[in-house]
Formats: sequence, structure tokens, C-alpha cells
Amino acid sequence: MFIKDLKNYKDQEATLRGWIYNFRSSGSIMFLQLRDGTGFVQGILNKKDVGEDKWVEAQKIVLETSIELTGVVTEHPKQPGVFELQVKDFKIYQIPVEEYPIGKKEHGPEFLLDNRHLWLRSPSQWAIQKVRDTLIRGCYEWMNQNNFVKFDSPILTPAACEGTTTLFGVEYFDLGKAYLSQSGQLYLEAAIASLGRVFDFGPVFRAEKSKTRRHLTEFWMMDAEASFVEHEENLKIQEELISFMVQKVLAENQEELKILEREVKLLENIKPPFYRITHAEAVKKLGELGSDIGEMDDLGADDETTLTKLYDKPIFVEKYPAEVKAFYMKRDPENPKYCLNADLLAPEGYGEIIGGSQREDDYEELIKRIKEHNLPMEAFRWYVDLRKFGSVPHSGFGFGLERIVAWVCGIQHIRETIPFPRMINRLTP
Repeated sequence: MFIKDLKNYKDQEATLRGWIYNFRSSGSIMFLQLRDGTGFVQGILNKKDVGEDKWVEAQKIVLETSIELTGVVTEHPKQPGVFELQVKDFKIYQIPVEEYPIGKKEHGPEFLLDNRHLWLRSPSQWAIQKVRDTLIRGCYEWMNQNNFVKFDSPILTPAACEGTTTLFGVEYFDLGKAYLSQSGQLYLEAAIASLGRVFDFGPVFRAEKSKTRRHLTEFWMMDAEASFVEHEENLKIQEELISFMVQKVLAENQEELKILEREVKLLENIKPPFYRITHAEAVKKLGELGSDIGEMDDLGADDETTLTKLYDKPIFVEKYPAEVKAFYMKRDPENPKYCLNADLLAPEGYGEIIGGSQREDDYEELIKRIKEHNLPMEAFRWYVDLRKFGSVPHSGFGFGLERIVAWVCGIQHIRETIPFPRMINRLTP
């Protein structure tokens, strides 16, 4: 029996197993707050119902006692739809060997991160991980419904998508240097001539020495590639996917959003079409708001924050200057100074959650771009081959899961969105 199913067992006997996350006693009655992973419930333990011996045993209960409670399921007299357990018997699995270190008092972020293995038990962290799970399932569901095939890209790679300056390098036997992947994109491009539309979902690694609230050194990323998809359709796919994922959270995680005190009306507005402006328009708007961003500059985190506070749903910033973007992005035929690319920025100041573009599908042009970026041609030989045998227009994008979780949950720092965060200054627990 799970807590989430109690509504189906009103006035019946049920047995629950879990952990005591809070409790209080009033005379001969104890109120036990139990969690089991599926939800939270109050168990009411009355001395007259369990007897003297059990009542004495119950006095040993402390925070995080693991326990089994058996009793009758009743509806709360003042809160319709809320169920409780009138405890008739219980079995203690373990009394903690020492006092649980995370209490009701305020704890600093470093203390909580040092005790991340225990902090995960708190209602807020439980809620974040539940929303994360829903977002992942939502992504898989939408992809499957729209002809994308799951494809597993390697984590160890001989070269990087965009250079090696922010990658973790490792010695790879007698073959020299290998790198932990920062994206599965290039390998997905190899798959489209076989499977048409593909996506991967896994951990990626970036060695940027950044300590901002938006950066992790290890995070989870979904990359997608699709044959015969050009720039406009690429954006349409992205907005439909993100809208589907957010609406799935609204359908399945109302309790979690309540725990997180998230304003759901803001999420209810996340439906196509999203806003769209060019990079040039964004630079002009930011300049009017006091930014010193130049016409050929990439958007910084502060610029993204400023821009997204102006909108009530995500915004595409498209057609960036080619010189600040990756070699594989196709140039805009109307103005080759710009790329057929877009970053999707989440509202409320959360900034970039997706980066994508139409890919360069011309063999000669791709070789030219690799040389312009001073990348090792030999490492990309197989990638160039893809343009020699039946090349087609194609596009793709990737999202950082943790940034989407932070936005949907209303969390200010990305470190709370992943079970065990890895940052420039943290490798434990």
C-alpha cells in the first residue's frame, strides 16, 4: 500500500511503510507525519487504541524513524480530500542511531549540500525530483509520439562539438586524449540517415570555471536531430515539446508545485506560439535598457535575465552573428553574416534553456567552417563524411534538463535541481 492510493481505501484498514519526517504529542495522542516516497500522510496514534506497551514503545520515535503503520483510513474532518490513518498498530524498523542533523531551523546552503544525501528527504527536494521525473517522462512521451527514436551517443569522444577549451580530457589507453562529451549532437547527425528523427538523453560534462546559479559541471542534456527539417520547423518542434512537458507537470504535479509555492498561472500560459525576436532586435532592446552588449556579441546571463523579465512565456532569440556561434550552424542565405539558429529563453529571468540550429549540410561549406574554426580535420573526418553520401537539410537542438527544472519549479539556483550536484568547487557527497 502506498500513501498516494489512500483515497481508494476510505474507511478500510491499510498498512503503510515509510519514515517519520515530523511528529508531535498531545497528552495520550501522537500525531506522526509519514512519507513513503509517493506522498505524505498524518498517522494519529491514540494510547487507548494501541495499549500501554505499544504506547511506551512509541515514545522512542524520533525524526527519520523507519516504521510500519497499520490503521483505518479516514477523511480529514475539516479538509475534504485529505486522508489520515487512525493507527491501530505499528512496527519500528529502526530508531536513528543519532539525532537527525537537518532540523526545522535555517541551514546554510553549504551545510545542506554537505548533507545532500539527507537533504533529499525534505518535502521541497522531494517535490523538485518528482517534477524532474515528470519532465523527463514528458520529453520521452512527446518524442515517441512525434517519430523521434531514442539513440544513445557515446560519452567518451575524440573531439568536441565546439572546441576543447571547456572539456574534461582523459588519457585513453594508447590512443591519446579523449574527452567527456559536452553533447551527443554530432553522433545524432550520423543517425538521421538511418532513423530520420533521433534524440539522446544523458549526462554531459563541461569544464567551464563558472560559479553562477545556472552552471553545473555535470548535467543532463537532451539532444535531438531531424532530417528534412529546416529552421522554421525546428522552432515549432521545440515550442511544442516544451509546452507538452510543462502541461504534463501541471497535470501530474499539483501537490509538488504547492509545496514549492510555485505560481501555476505562469506555467498555464506556456503554450505555442512562443515569442520571437532576432539577435539584432534583442541587442537594440537591451541597449535601450542599459546593456553595453555589442552587435556581434553573444548574449550574456545578465542580458538573458533582463530580456526574459519582459515576457510572460518563452522567447526565441534567432539569427545570431555567425562568428560567435559553432562551425556546424548553417548561414542565413538572406544574410550570411548570421546563422539559422535560435536560443530559447525561459521567462521570469531564467534565461537560456535550449540552443539549436539548422546544420550545415553542404560538404564544401562544412570543410571551410572547420578550417575557419581551427579544428582538427582528422577528428571530424567521419562527420564530414555525412555530407558526402545523401546529405539533406536537417536541424537539431538540445536542452539542459536542470535549467528547465529550475524554471518550472521556480528554483533560483540550479544546484537543487539535480540529485547530487557537481560544481567547480564541489565533488561530494
